Amino acid sequence: MSVEQVPLAGGLIDRDAATRGSAELLERAWEQPGTVVLRVAAQSIPIRDRDGVLALVSAREVDAPVDERIYLGLHDGAAVFAIAAEETESEPGVTWQHVLTSVLRLPPAERELVTMALAVIRWHEAAGFSPRDGEPTTVADGGWSRRTAAGGELFPRTDPAVIVLITHEDRVLLGSNVLWETGRFSLLAGFVEAGETLENAVAREVFEEAGVRVGEIRYVASQPWPFPRSLMLGFHASLAADQDPEQLAADPAEISELRWFTREEIRSPHSGIKLPGELSIAGWLLHSWAAEADQ
Repeated sequence: MSVEQVPLAGGLIDRDAATRGSAELLERAWEQPGTVVLRVAAQSIPIRDRDGVLALVSAREVDAPVDERIYLGLHDGAAVFAIAAEETESEPGVTWQHVLTSVLRLPPAERELVTMALAVIRWHEAAGFSPRDGEPTTVADGGWSRRTAAGGELFPRTDPAVIVLITHEDRVLLGSNVLWETGRFSLLAGFVEAGETLENAVAREVFEEAGVRVGEIRYVASQPWPFPRSLMLGFHASLAADQDPEQLAADPAEISELRWFTREEIRSPHSGIKLPGELSIAGWLLHSWAAEADQ
């Protein structure tokens, strides 16, 4: 599979950095006849009943102060903004749906708009005050930064996390988190620590969670994951030659069970087994591997 097929991978929206940096250009973009607004309510988005796409509204119908508008960029030549909003139950022809159940059914460009909007809106909710001195911050650059009274700049935070497909002799290693229901499995993953390379993070997380070493660590693809602000970095690694696949040691604080799965068991899971869904890069990596011919 190509990188472009990773769910939420995006790359279809012109982020139009030149307009972001100009209050005049932002106002002009807001006033254009074709400008539309994406409303986001917590983790819900408005979907049109008739065709299942985003219920975008004209900017002329939205009364939003400048500092509440997030400029997402250009889609098919039209400006798109996002705002935090409240769900409207009485809106004709529109149903508010949780993003996790609706976003995969959207066209790719609309998925990207939702991903961008969620990530930035969630960041603004937590960035109202400077982490340095506690003073209030103000919105700048079309919603893509915040400024302090002293002139300091804050930018949307992204937390890098590695997620790794570990294989050994045509089997893949999956783990069940202690917080999940019995039978739910996924790839091993964890956040990158300060001063750590991505490859070192992969090796460390696997050893901490499964007690084994990996070799041949290879980067595959990435995925923005705005719940609230992660960037998932997908890797493929094989069990190191000197490691025994049957001598796994699950970290009891995080992992309740570790298990090796064959391709057939991924393609057709046994009853009671729950694997990652289509939206996540975990599902994409796992099912891409399972779709390959057995070696």
